[in-house]
Amino acid sequence: MFWTVIDSPIDPLLLVGDETGLRELQMAPHEPPPAERDDEALAPVAAQLADYFAGRRLAFDLPLAPVGTAFQQKVWLALREIPYGRTTTYGEIATGLGQPTASRAVGLANGRNPIAVIVPCHRVIGANGTLTGFGGGLPRKRWLLEHERTVLAAKTGEPVATGLW
Repeated sequence: MFWTVIDSPIDPLLLVGDETGLRELQMAPHEPPPAERDDEALAPVAAQLADYFAGRRLAFDLPLAPVGTAFQQKVWLALREIPYGRTTTYGEIATGLGQPTASRAVGLANGRNPIAVIVPCHRVIGANGTLTGFGGGLPRKRWLLEHERTVLAAKTGEPVATGLW
């Protein structure tokens, strides 16, 4: 296992990976794991994140290796299907997984997502259209959503939505 820390508009991010792929993306505050720092091994991740934050990347193409239960893995895969600049709800994800009564379980799996931003848990909102919990804090979630909407509006000419998410 190896790690690096990169700068971002939402504070320094800790990246942790191994030979299979990226395992974690943690927002500050964070503490590096008892492993070797290897900036070069995680350079492709850092480059794609830099492009994302600069508005040049709408999707990530990286080997990911998050550790979780079978259900968590299904939820994390579903999160990766949420289009850039768009949002969905826990209930919509649960329904999409064929388990319409599992919105709370989806919320728990979403909260345990170890690769925030790249596995876009920030794109999940409450059923009433409001921002809900985010491991990185609601100000970061709001920043990520506004960033994506602004970039998308610039690329498509669509106006930036305001009000409820």
